[in-house]
Amino acid sequence: MTQTPPYQVTDPATGEVTETFSFATDAEVAEALAAATEAFAAWRLRPVAERSAIVKRIAELFTERAADLAALISKEMGKRPAQAVGEAEFCTDIFNYYADSGPGLIADKPLPGHDTARVEYRPVGPVLGVMPWNYPYYQVARFAAPNLIVGNTVILKHAENCPTSALAIAQIMKDAGVPDGVYINLFATHEQVAAAIADPRLRGVSLTGSERAGTAVAETAGRNLKKVVLELGGSDPYIILDTGDVEDAAKTAWVTRMENVGQACNSNKRMIVMDDIYDDFVAALVKRATAMSPRQPGDDSPRSYSPMVSRKAAENLLAQVQDAVSKGATLHVGGTLDDGKGAYFAPAVLTGVTPEMRAYREELFGPVAVVYKVSTDDEAVQLANVVDFGLGGAVWSTDEERAIKVAEQLEVGMANVNTPAGEGADLPFGGTKRSGFGRELGPLGIDEFVNKRLFYVEK
Repeated sequence: MTQTPPYQVTDPATGEVTETFSFATDAEVAEALAAATEAFAAWRLRPVAERSAIVKRIAELFTERAADLAALISKEMGKRPAQAVGEAEFCTDIFNYYADSGPGLIADKPLPGHDTARVEYRPVGPVLGVMPWNYPYYQVARFAAPNLIVGNTVILKHAENCPTSALAIAQIMKDAGVPDGVYINLFATHEQVAAAIADPRLRGVSLTGSERAGTAVAETAGRNLKKVVLELGGSDPYIILDTGDVEDAAKTAWVTRMENVGQACNSNKRMIVMDDIYDDFVAALVKRATAMSPRQPGDDSPRSYSPMVSRKAAENLLAQVQDAVSKGATLHVGGTLDDGKGAYFAPAVLTGVTPEMRAYREELFGPVAVVYKVSTDDEAVQLANVVDFGLGGAVWSTDEERAIKVAEQLEVGMANVNTPAGEGADLPFGGTKRSGFGRELGPLGIDEFVNKRLFYVEK
């Protein structure tokens, strides 16, 4: 039995379904696997300089079409227009990085002490990307770009609420000169994804999404001995040890938390603040939250907030906040959901969260700033590491050495000092613990789906 509803565009501001697309048939899935396998035979042998030139053109098209691409995802998942344009343009950076640096990253590597031994980086075959809705272009770029450079072929299963952006990416690939079968968009069901992973022609799968989705994909991949990369949820600690300007620190923290309406895996979901600045910091956050209002069509003011991706997502967040309040947490502002079918969730500041509350260990994937008070660096580290997630984390202090010492103790895949996050096409992204495994972007991102073959000649 296939899942319902089908791929469709639902305006999160109104709940109105504006476009609907049918699921792929089983025959179309079979055709995609066959086409990707056939195309791999030629694509893998194409000189890397030619593959890079095509990837370079993909990069150009993302910027050339940024405004049109942005309009699609603003409609699909509610992204603020300026952020949507920025996301499309960041894809240009990613494709450019791998077009420029990729050939060198996968060049043969000599092995010291062995004149006739080297490590070769060879493609493995068709790979599947199962992509999320929160960054519809960026997530695809960081999966597709390195694999196209390596010589793998790509099958892309996008989120069910992102069909028009998925089709726009496929059109960019075609217009850039990507050969037929090298990049295939597929509106697959969950059952069809499982069947594709089990197919011996598919050589790997990368998923960005929820723990539940990651568990299902990893289980199927493991049963079929397939390489898998998982980028799952996060509940990143954001530790402020001290600051010379509480208002400025709160501004940076709030802007970071409100990026994409709080719907970012590596958002600062848990703000851990020293007791001597805690009250002033919370008050500054509350002031900023109070000043915000729902974003209307055509509005891109930083004091307005977009709807969350869907009414269901907003209702799930509301339940988490209500659970915390019912057990003694303090909701200072926001935390309400408008009546109707839209997904406008008023940005909230929540304190007094304790271990028996869902908000203590669960990811709050929306515009809620949870703030904790601590009195020592050790207490901050202990609280930061208490959750099962381990994606990223940030530590702030006017004393850089102090911040570095604390950041070095974080159980995360990305530790940052005096910045919300080190981000760039050339910087690896990924986590540990239940935030997944494997890396995307940077030099590590091209290593995941390659055969690092030893080539040795006996003399």
